[in-house]
Amino acid sequence: MLLDRFLLASRGFERHLRAVPPDGWAAPTPCTEWDVRALVNHMTRGNLNYVGLLRGVTREEFLARRDEDALGGDPVAAFTGSVRACADAFAETTALDRVVDYPFGKLTGRQALAIRTADSTVHTWDLARALGADETLDPDLVAWIDEDYDTIFAGLALGPRVFAEPPAAAPGASRQDRLLTRFGRDPRPAG
Repeated sequence: MLLDRFLLASRGFERHLRAVPPDGWAAPTPCTEWDVRALVNHMTRGNLNYVGLLRGVTREEFLARRDEDALGGDPVAAFTGSVRACADAFAETTALDRVVDYPFGKLTGRQALAIRTADSTVHTWDLARALGADETLDPDLVAWIDEDYDTIFAGLALGPRVFAEPPAAAPGASRQDRLLTRFGRDPRPAG
């Protein structure tokens, strides 16, 4: 089930990735340090780094590789290949029970995959916002992250700098908008 969620989140990101116009790679994203290409690289490199965690990479090695270019000349192929590699690694028999050296603390492969899935979901919104595309996230993913947030991030020393300071959620905000504010996003219409 958890692997299915990861694949669902990755398909959402891929759908927007395939729609990036040739002149869209330098467009700004809600992640102020990244343009579209850097965001896509973060997602692709992230998938590969999670494979590394399952293979025994340390938190220091994970962080050292975080910004390495993983896209080359074909960002779509690089991303889809990284999704396959990540899914294959987490599908291995003992992967979900392995303890990995995640940058914010040791955790099981199960929790690492949950974090990767939540990250993929939120970054799907970031990419959609950057492209001016439909920002609607999969409602089942939104509900799962919202309901299991404390379990997904349990025991991690996230600190105040991991997510931006969230804006106040508007009264009557949708579940998706409330979740996005929890991750430091401002879901109000751009403009």
